Amino acid sequence: MLKKLYLLLALLLTVAMLLIACAPPAPTAAPTKAPTAPPTKAPTPTKAPAGPSGKLEIFSWWTAGGEAEGLEALLKVFHERYPDVEVINATVAGGAGVDARAVLATRMQGGNPPGSFQVHAGHELIDTYVVAGQMEPVTFLYKQEGWLDVYPQDLIEILSYEGDIWSVPVNIHRANVLWYNKAIFEKNNLQPPATMEDFFKAAETLKAAGITPLALGETWTVVHLFETVLLGSLGPEAYAGLWTGKTDWSGPEVTKALNNFDRMLNYVNEDYAALSWDQATQLVIDGTAAMNIMGDWAEGYFKAQGWTPGVEFGWAPSPGSAGAFDALSDSFGLPKDAPNREAVIAWLKVCGSKDGQDAFNPIKGSIPARTDGDRSLYDDYLKSAMDDFAKDTIVPSLMHGAAASPSWQQDVIDAVSLFIAKRDVDAFQKALSSACVEAGVCK
Repeated sequence: MLKKLYLLLALLLTVAMLLIACAPPAPTAAPTKAPTAPPTKAPTPTKAPAGPSGKLEIFSWWTAGGEAEGLEALLKVFHERYPDVEVINATVAGGAGVDARAVLATRMQGGNPPGSFQVHAGHELIDTYVVAGQMEPVTFLYKQEGWLDVYPQDLIEILSYEGDIWSVPVNIHRANVLWYNKAIFEKNNLQPPATMEDFFKAAETLKAAGITPLALGETWTVVHLFETVLLGSLGPEAYAGLWTGKTDWSGPEVTKALNNFDRMLNYVNEDYAALSWDQATQLVIDGTAAMNIMGDWAEGYFKAQGWTPGVEFGWAPSPGSAGAFDALSDSFGLPKDAPNREAVIAWLKVCGSKDGQDAFNPIKGSIPARTDGDRSLYDDYLKSAMDDFAKDTIVPSLMHGAAASPSWQQDVIDAVSLFIAKRDVDAFQKALSSACVEAGVCK
């Protein structure tokens, strides 16, 4: 039995070996290509330079209706271009920036500047911070961005000091505007006065009709009126010369201007010292007064009260000042040692851009500092201001920081305040001449 089992196993082993021997040969692998050099790695695409990031503090006094919304529109343009920057909107409320300027001065003196801050272009910035060595020039931006071709040369001169440009204006306001109640003018067959004598004739007609010819407000609005009378009496070249020493404050042409101012004060509301600028403007809306000489922020007030440009109210250059544009501008600069300098430069680029200015100004009630704004965005008055800004002689505003140093400006304010109390033209002229000497401009 055991012998049979061995024979069976031997037979099975033999069959298995025969099957293996008869199997087809395994396929030969295809021959490989000759070895080549390893492939070169594709270059990594170059990324666009990263934009600024981090925080950026913007300091301003834009807190009231219109101006606050205008700032938000400007910030929206900035956020779209530079989404990685967190903006700190630092505002300080207070009339025409008086409180904000005090806070800013403390910070700048303490070596704690904001990223950028609102400031009236011209002497307000230059005499306060540029001369003190606390600002960087921004001339390089004007060259890089092509702004020298779209900002008027007269404005460039206001922005410049010792061969450099020091701030970027985001807007332009006009100081020398006469606003008038159209219904009152039509009822009394009057046209907006083009000259000083036209004004006095119209004022007599209005006074005889029981209407206050000219609405006036608190002290700064009196100084505002005074600068427009100087401009209308002297003309743009001689007016500008007052602030450079070319026009003699003691001269006869200035005497004539001061007499015009003295005479004009005979036609204002008696309670002017108790009224703010907008309360004075309200007198024109109420029909109590016929005219008001005020900056073009007054147009925003008229519209806020439901009046339409060219319908209920009209406008013209203040008497005698046609062909001159008494300009003031809100601008931003680059402080030395500003936190996040790259973001500050980005902010200034937006402030000076066409898109930024066209977003801001129709809401603020001002016009672009550039001459290429989109006219379709602006109302009839603002279109007319854009036209005049492009062709008129641009002169700097005294009351709004462009014409004179802050200390000289204050001396003029003091002289005007004393004059309206005593109405002594000779003493007034001597005080103004002394103020120019004290400022180091006149001998």
